[in-house]
Amino acid sequence: MPLFRRKRGGVEPPAERAGVVKTEGVFLKCEGCREVLYRKDVEENLMVCPHCGYHFKISARQRLALLFDDGAYRELDAHLVSADPLNFYDLRSYKDRLALAQKTAGVLEAILTGEGTIGGYPAIIQAMEYAFIGGSMGSVVGEKVTRAIERALETRAALIIVSASGGARMMEGVLSLMQMAKISAALARLDEAGVPYISVMTDPTTGGVTASFAMLGDLNIAEPGALIGFAGPRVIEQTIRQKLPDGFQRSEFLLEHGMLDAVVDRRQLRDFLIKTLAFMIPDQRRPSASAKQEAREKPR
Repeated sequence: MPLFRRKRGGVEPPAERAGVVKTEGVFLKCEGCREVLYRKDVEENLMVCPHCGYHFKISARQRLALLFDDGAYRELDAHLVSADPLNFYDLRSYKDRLALAQKTAGVLEAILTGEGTIGGYPAIIQAMEYAFIGGSMGSVVGEKVTRAIERALETRAALIIVSASGGARMMEGVLSLMQMAKISAALARLDEAGVPYISVMTDPTTGGVTASFAMLGDLNIAEPGALIGFAGPRVIEQTIRQKLPDGFQRSEFLLEHGMLDAVVDRRQLRDFLIKTLAFMIPDQRRPSASAKQEAREKPR
């Protein structure tokens, strides 16, 4: 007969000790140098690793706030959402995927459009949301990009598109692929009108987005280390059965081979764009809200 009997029931975790601080979410690991970083330091550095310069992915809303003057802009076409024209179903229905993406990414579609100023220059800036089904380009993304181009034509504001995408959205089939031609035709009209378009590519920019508007800018620039291409390097290696060069399809490799005009660190991107617009549209600059406020407060 045992001297002691264990009470039935699950093992309860010990009560948290007083003074113990939870560290979940306080630190993150850099995918470049594998250093453990204090999240607040990285956020203050615009989500760039202070040790190796690795650029973490940021959301579309963060991107717009980073570029516009005082982080202020008016969102355009926010009401547009994808339908399910093909009643697509693989492991789950396309409608369920859309609902999940909207919930997890916090946006209704894979691209946001903002209208405002950058450095005092009027601009329409679009930012793709990679957390929304890999930033894939469906009918609504194509429509929003086309509308942004038409708005730039109407107002003669500069157009800036920040890409982060896995390519065309397979769940919409040929309707998604049609957006490549639709957007390219609209950009041709923008070019004829002499309105500047700057394309900013981030990690990753691939597939139908690269094959259309991402590479059609008057100026094509990219963040450091961004993967840019049509098919991925693994697919290419399996197709041609050859080993690719180191850094193949990364932004520095493409700059070296004449596919890009510049590789710009995120921390210098806004200043770089302002200097570019000062060259392209020097006569369109107007004081920002903060500049007007400073002028009002300045003693006479």
